[in-house]
Amino acid sequence: MNFTLKADHQKYKRANRDGYIAAMLELMKDDPSVVHIDCDLMGCINAGKLAAKYPERTFNAGIAEQNAMAAAGGMAATGMKVFVHSFAAFASRRDFDQAFLAAGYSRVPVHVIGSDPGVTAAFNGATHMPFEDGGLYMSIPNAIVLDSCDYVQTYSLTKKCAAQPEITYMRLIRKGFKTIYEDGADFEIGKGAVLREGSDVTIIASGIMLDEALKAQEILEGKGISAKVIDMFTWKPIDEELIVKSAEETGCIVTAENHQVGCGLGSAVANVLVKKKPVPMEMIGIQNRFGQVGDQDFLMKEYNLLADDIVKAAERAISRK
Repeated sequence: MNFTLKADHQKYKRANRDGYIAAMLELMKDDPSVVHIDCDLMGCINAGKLAAKYPERTFNAGIAEQNAMAAAGGMAATGMKVFVHSFAAFASRRDFDQAFLAAGYSRVPVHVIGSDPGVTAAFNGATHMPFEDGGLYMSIPNAIVLDSCDYVQTYSLTKKCAAQPEITYMRLIRKGFKTIYEDGADFEIGKGAVLREGSDVTIIASGIMLDEALKAQEILEGKGISAKVIDMFTWKPIDEELIVKSAEETGCIVTAENHQVGCGLGSAVANVLVKKKPVPMEMIGIQNRFGQVGDQDFLMKEYNLLADDIVKAAERAISRK
């Protein structure tokens, strides 16, 4: 793994979805077995660029997500490497049976892209706001589950997914994110990235919560508290070695995710700690609630997903040591 941080809490013009498209253009050029299937949302991730360049390997299944996933499994069974995209609510809840059987159970390379995860669905509202998508895919044996944070990471992980022989699921923020990594960063599936070293508490985050975790680290530093920050972009298989090492070094853990804590990153980390290194732990994320309509800033505050919430959780965890 090789990376340099930008992490200046700024938004830039490049959309996260374009990291996916840039990687796919290169993959489709180099490998004639790579295919993209969309569900009437090609404009949402700029997949028209794939259709223009590779029309014979770019398909629009329309508003028929279950059919799209079944077709993806069938194509993958013939030797194709299939990427299939829809909004995360549909890429998980609506077509989970097909994903489980046609891709997971069949052990074929179908790579699912779920865009607008969690509160990033914003004004699309509760029906389109998945807080459980990662948990569903984590329940599939041998599946890889990823929560990408920015353009650079999405570009790298898309290429890494293409090399996987079985089902993968990547949560894709289309827009409204803060850039974490400089260009050229490369990542290894199954290995967390340490963004800041610290000795008093470890903050494990992913996706849009990484910027909030880094802000929290700065606030804690001002209070004389040293926080380690980890980007755990792979939820499954999770980096158990890094989790245990960090628990030993700092003595307590805080997780931060744009997802239900009971079936996502927090629960995955807790499963490691309870078996290998029990320490005080706090979870920032969705606490057994449904989604709602609103802009992302409102929703981050409404669901207690801000840096101040992470700071308070870190102080609680430290007090329990």
